[in-house]
Amino acid sequence: MKSHVQKLPLGDHNSFIAKTFRTPYFEVGWHQHIEYELILFTQGSGLSFIGNHIGEFEKGDVYFLGSNIPHTFQKREPESITSAVVVQFREDFLGNDFINAPECRLIKQVLEISRYGLKITGNTKQQLQPLITNLEFAENFRRILILGECLEIITSARDYQQVTAYGMQQENQKDKERIDKVFQFTIDSFKEPISLSQAAAIACMSVPAFCNYFKRSTKKTYIDFLNEIRVGYACHLLTETKKNVTDICFESGYNTVANFHKQFLKAKKLTPLQYRKYLESDIPQRGTNIYFNSQST
Repeated sequence: MKSHVQKLPLGDHNSFIAKTFRTPYFEVGWHQHIEYELILFTQGSGLSFIGNHIGEFEKGDVYFLGSNIPHTFQKREPESITSAVVVQFREDFLGNDFINAPECRLIKQVLEISRYGLKITGNTKQQLQPLITNLEFAENFRRILILGECLEIITSARDYQQVTAYGMQQENQKDKERIDKVFQFTIDSFKEPISLSQAAAIACMSVPAFCNYFKRSTKKTYIDFLNEIRVGYACHLLTETKKNVTDICFESGYNTVANFHKQFLKAKKLTPLQYRKYLESDIPQRGTNIYFNSQST
């Protein structure tokens, strides 16, 4: 199994896509596409997987993803509803020469940076929300003007977080398919016990070869990657439920409370209970993303 190459159909009178996708049509596995993607979440919350980044999304979040960066957004619970306005466009949607115009040089720079995945923050996120919402219903040349305004706002404000420090490095298509398969397996199975030998078997490699391969490809160990997914899910349970820490520990895929505390503290710099109390306070910054650490061992 490899990452799905997504192709959304264009209408007869449109040069790019702007459309709301809602459960069950929002749920797409590990996939990629040549189009750039601007996405506004209008309902729900969950985990974001972008390249080798694992984070959290919630209603109102905006992402700008570059061409061919593999990604998936997984909702919190199977029964929950998630929806988003998805805008997809190619670099040449206005013709081959448009992006090379002198007036577009800064936009071209942002398109280049977006290959690492951008999460829009602060004031810029608030500015973009109504524009992306209106873009779905705009017609004719107004669509192009609104999309251009969105890109101009992102470019001029530079109010975003780059979610991956490095691109996913695969030397060939076989390597790419192998890492995609391991990612999807982990996303689907993190609540269950997973051993290195299982992950290595998915990649059709020995354990030592797999460990070296995964670290070389993602700049993090497989165990760190697995822990990031589990801690991210635990954060949701701590925030959205009243379950005790022990129950959350086992539901997130950990076998012992001691290891759960250790891994949670490593990722969040807080214990699970401290994290819950922090979010129950009036501190406005509720979302906490998990960022790639090139020093993982």
